[in-house]
Amino acid sequence: MSTNQDWLALSVEETLAPHLPIIDPHHHLWEFRPDGVSPRYLMDEFQADLGAGHNIVATVFIECGTMYKNDGPEGLRSVGEMEFANGIAAMSASGMYGATRIGAGLIGNADLCLGAAVGEVLDALAVAGGGRFRGIRDQANWDADEGIRNGRFVTCPHAYMDPKFREGFPELEKRDLSFEAWCFHSQITELIDLARTFPNTRIVLNHFGGPLGVGPYAGKQDEIFEVWKGDVVELAGCPNVHAKLGGINMDINGFGWEYQDRPPDSSTLMEATRRFYDHAISCFGVDRCMFESNFPVDKISCSYNALWNSFKRLTDDFSFDERAALFHDTANRFYRLGL
Repeated sequence: MSTNQDWLALSVEETLAPHLPIIDPHHHLWEFRPDGVSPRYLMDEFQADLGAGHNIVATVFIECGTMYKNDGPEGLRSVGEMEFANGIAAMSASGMYGATRIGAGLIGNADLCLGAAVGEVLDALAVAGGGRFRGIRDQANWDADEGIRNGRFVTCPHAYMDPKFREGFPELEKRDLSFEAWCFHSQITELIDLARTFPNTRIVLNHFGGPLGVGPYAGKQDEIFEVWKGDVVELAGCPNVHAKLGGINMDINGFGWEYQDRPPDSSTLMEATRRFYDHAISCFGVDRCMFESNFPVDKISCSYNALWNSFKRLTDDFSFDERAALFHDTANRFYRLGL
């Protein structure tokens, strides 16, 4: 169920390069989200988007605070989400729902501020993930303005600098698990410090590091972009960091697509956002970058088909190998999917 499906249907376009293999390394699955554009996004809803025509061979589920256990130790309640996601992945692996391997890799949540004790949670997530568990995401995105939607459980501005968080972080390397970093543009410098402190832990930057464009940041996109550019150059100097290219069509990014009479087509999306993509690719290189959908969150602004078409337009003059890396190979290697 999508609350803006009629609006999205106003802009329909042909799927470009329909045979290009794609791994979507960032999507969510949930139910009972009345405040979202897609209150329910489970197998049926995701399959409807996957049916747009792109060759999505596999996906990676990213934690979103859904289906937590409602009893037991607080720190272990997030294991319920991993059980849920692995159940969807097992359904998909049966082949009865189509060729796409939904949830070929699974990213859960564990509170690293538990310190070394978080190891118990990570081990429980691994059991619940049935061989698909690859790492965790702990959000840090925080802004002082009350109009900015901060991350789940984030109550302070410097989560990645917290001593207890950093006590727990080494537990990831011990288990060869990766870390998904979700912060706002003003916090990228703290992620740089984290990556340098733990150079052997694989980290992936979500959503370009959240360049904000609403509230006190509205109308300052060019100014923010210049600061963001410099921080991304520095972050890319950390060889353990990869970058997800996408998740920039959320309401917090300030493009305001959701207020227009018609949704943007792929050309419009590409032209409005390409400077972020061009810069990230130039800094990290295609072997450390991967396109992401961030669905259904980005569904507030565009259709699944238009989004992937925009990526294909963006890379129209890239080589075969460069395209393969951005759409499939980098994600396949980073998440060890073996595809």
